[in-house]
Amino acid sequence: MTSLVLSAPHFHNEEAAFAYVEAQLWPNGPICPHCGATGDKIGRLTGTTSRPGLRKCYVCRKPFTVRIDTIFEDSHLPLRLWLQAIHLLTASKKGFSVRQLQRTFRCSMKTAWFLTHRIREIMKRGDGLPPLGGEGKIIDADETFTGRKVGTKFARGYSY
Repeated sequence: MTSLVLSAPHFHNEEAAFAYVEAQLWPNGPICPHCGATGDKIGRLTGTTSRPGLRKCYVCRKPFTVRIDTIFEDSHLPLRLWLQAIHLLTASKKGFSVRQLQRTFRCSMKTAWFLTHRIREIMKRGDGLPPLGGEGKIIDADETFTGRKVGTKFARGYSY
């Protein structure tokens, strides 16, 4: 029997979402974004008043989470909703509009725009990176149309 992708625990549980993102960003253990310390110099803060995923660096004595220096920073939206939005925007074959995200999450237009803007921003190519696929490689894309259709008035040089 197949299982739905959005039924994964990291899409519905905040602690599981933090564990998932930490495993992706820190495969060899947490790294302090302030001073770069790793290993036993970093501890997890657990308690009733601690927010999920909170850690403390015992070198620079600053608290941090996996949200620091990522697109999730300065956002009050739960991390599990960020992961759902990333999945919806990247897995949608014909794209996912801001209005559609607003209806899906039942959130404000400002929140939906903020989410899509940040997610699309990280998908841009950075300066100095090699072209997609590598130098001299051919890329196959499904259902991609570039340019104008042959036979239309715009393709023949007419303009209004």
